[in-house]
Amino acid sequence: MTDPAALYEAIEAEAGSVLIGNEDVVEGLTVAILTRGHVLLEGVPGVAKTTIANIFAEATGLDYNRVQMTPDILPADITGTKIYRENIGEFELREGPVFANVVVADEINRATPKTQSALLEAMQERQVSIEGETLDLEEPFIVIATQNPIEMEGTFELPEAQRDRFDLKLTVGLPERDDEAELLGRFDADPEMGPGSIEQVADREDILAAREVVSDVYIDDSVHEYILDLVAASRESPDTAHGASPRASLAFLNTSKARAAIHGRDYVIPDDVKSLVGPILQHRLVLSTEADLSDVTPEDVVADIVERVEPPSREAVRQAPAVSDGGDQPEDRSPN
Repeated sequence: MTDPAALYEAIEAEAGSVLIGNEDVVEGLTVAILTRGHVLLEGVPGVAKTTIANIFAEATGLDYNRVQMTPDILPADITGTKIYRENIGEFELREGPVFANVVVADEINRATPKTQSALLEAMQERQVSIEGETLDLEEPFIVIATQNPIEMEGTFELPEAQRDRFDLKLTVGLPERDDEAELLGRFDADPEMGPGSIEQVADREDILAAREVVSDVYIDDSVHEYILDLVAASRESPDTAHGASPRASLAFLNTSKARAAIHGRDYVIPDDVKSLVGPILQHRLVLSTEADLSDVTPEDVVADIVERVEPPSREAVRQAPAVSDGGDQPEDRSPN
């Protein structure tokens, strides 16, 4: 299954047999796995953040490990360590839970900053170092970290450097009344319903093949400019002390391609980028002291950026010049 749209349709349909009302989160996870990205899931306890990640792993057929982050967990509890085996007189590597395709760092902001930082090398370099030995992690590799809102007791806000490693921050909210009523009905009929009820609809090779398709998605120069305008606006906002980094610009580039692909297009439209502004920017912004004191939130700043930055028109996307290596005009793949 190399078609990203067919892959996403299969994952969404299977996840929907258990999940209710979280289609945007499943879309975000699919976009992330197709772009070598990582995801931060935020929501109050009990809204199925960990269950969503588990269901996603089951549907994609990927190896899954979960780490419950607590204040006393150590970096070696995540990456692994070497243990001396007296009977053979040698050290043996005991791999940590980071050696999986889908790694869930549950309640990441309940761990100390030192332990949180243990994930940085794995997330960025796709490798870990254990007592001087560097080990590669198998692709695909995605970290899905869940966190409670930072206002809750016993949480540590993630450092800016680590937040920036997450391509997307997705919010899992409380369900609407009708969705919750349907949830009650499903569990009343099947109390054992959960990730174990999910059938595998894809595998590792499907995801790696779909990634190749995503990389070939066309993005017009005018959409490039729109991305740069959005990132610049985050840096120039009077409400931010620090805006988005170039890593955010690359996240826009890659995730907008993936979003286009899973919706059946081989070209990016401005709406692909616009729909990703919140998930890409909101966790990266460092607010100014004045904004903080005025109770301005990152969501407020993002909403202002979306309103102020004008996306390119449909005509501009269609007519923008793009020259191939051979100097010829590429095929017009913008909307008709």
